[in-house]
Amino acid sequence: MYWVNVGAQPTDTVRTILSNEGVLLMKHLQGGVKKGAFDEAEAQRRFDAWKEKKAAKVAAFKTSMADNSQKAAAARLEEEQAKNKAKAELVAKKKAELAAAKAEVEAAAQAEEEAPAAEEAAAE
Repeated sequence: MYWVNVGAQPTDTVRTILSNEGVLLMKHLQGGVKKGAFDEAEAQRRFDAWKEKKAAKVAAFKTSMADNSQKAAAARLEEEQAKNKAKAELVAKKKAELAAAKAEVEAAAQAEEEAPAAEEAAAE
């Protein structure tokens, strides 16, 4: 605040930082006090009101970001669950195909065993 009051010219980046912290607003309000537009108490009241409003905006933004983060996490979870369900269905289908193929092989092997027994019974 001191350097701004004595005429320091901040760079664009520093000006943005000072503006976000309220230094430039306070300088503006002190200029109003010097001109007699309002007194020091009114300047402080306006600065405090600005500070509270800014704090409320920051809190609302943080809440919004947290909500968005939670929604995104829930969406990712649902997407992952859908992918896992699809994979489980593919695995179950493949297992069913393997079981069917195994059953066919066993049935064919059993039929081959029964065929010679049937031929022997017919030969007798």
